[in-house]
Amino acid sequence: MIGHLGLDRVISVRSAVTTKAAHLRVRGFLLCFRRRRADEPILLGANRAAYTPATPVSVAMHAARGPTHLDVLPYVSAELRRHEIAVLIPCYNEAASIGRVVRDFRIALPNAAVFVFDNNSTDDTAETAQKAGAQVYREPRQGKGFVVRRMFADVEADIYVLVDGDATYDAPSVRPMVSKLVNDRLDMVVGSRRHHYESAYRRGHRLGNRLFTGFVRTVFGSALTDILSGYRVLSCRFVKSFPLMSRGFEIEMELTIHALELGLPCAEIETPYYARPEGSISKLSTWADGLRIFRTMISLYRAERPLMFFSLIAAVLVALSVGLAIPLMLTYLETGLVPRLPTAVLCTGLMLAALLSAAAGLVLDTVTRGRREMKLLAYLSISAPGKIVKKE
Repeated sequence: MIGHLGLDRVISVRSAVTTKAAHLRVRGFLLCFRRRRADEPILLGANRAAYTPATPVSVAMHAARGPTHLDVLPYVSAELRRHEIAVLIPCYNEAASIGRVVRDFRIALPNAAVFVFDNNSTDDTAETAQKAGAQVYREPRQGKGFVVRRMFADVEADIYVLVDGDATYDAPSVRPMVSKLVNDRLDMVVGSRRHHYESAYRRGHRLGNRLFTGFVRTVFGSALTDILSGYRVLSCRFVKSFPLMSRGFEIEMELTIHALELGLPCAEIETPYYARPEGSISKLSTWADGLRIFRTMISLYRAERPLMFFSLIAAVLVALSVGLAIPLMLTYLETGLVPRLPTAVLCTGLMLAALLSAAAGLVLDTVTRGRREMKLLAYLSISAPGKIVKKE
């Protein structure tokens, strides 16, 4: 009898413990989906114990910048966990912001590896990034293009997140960007910047971005609204088949035109864009880098649309030649003489140059088609970020 009572007591206690554990699991599940308070940091998984800064990064961001479009980070899905994700951050003298960027992206993507490539910084950028948990490497050749080229060559992953180290981009936005890349089987997702403050996005930069975006939309048929955004999620087959040639900040233009020229599947997600934190200085010069981007745009237009480019030159030369030749022809018809022989020679030279320009456009267009096919073959030789499941 006593044995039966003891057994009943054990069963009763075990049932109570099981009920309590189930209650805690349900409560924890519901807490995952409740709205986070403004004074509460975003902590996921193992980061709950490991991440204890003096001022929580997400709280500071929320208080200083206003709410992001994702106040609560959802649980990392199994689809995202099975992919190797690399966060690539090129840096030059970003000690004031790089620690925050690394910590934010480690929270947003706990399963990702964060790589910081230091480009001859003279401050504590490398040390700060390493203390925040990033893998730090150095690129001695000065220029963002050289850094990104080194990143794409050295880092192996399934999905790449390219972001600047100035803490102006919204880290929580990376989760929907990566999900869209995987679920829609895309090769590039661009974070279209939506600024909250005037100081975050200067007028000169906005004007230049509109002009360049309009040009690319007209020439290449782009549906993107922010082609110069430095916040992108890229597939492995895009990164490993991309022949990067830029040296500086024109890298974003080259990334966009490469995707549009090959007809690669792309998308855009609107993300908040913030002002730099105190102590962080922009390295982008409105006029110098704007002119460099403009030269890159013209160069890429010549390389990717040679027939149109040289046909325009030929049309201008023909117009000049005909305009100068009309008075000569009228004089010749009236008098039977050509009094201005140098002008006649100039007209002939301009017409010959126009014919040569048109011929060069035809030849280079054939070469460009062959080069485009080689790029596409290199792109297709690499597997996509997701797998298509065949229905039986």
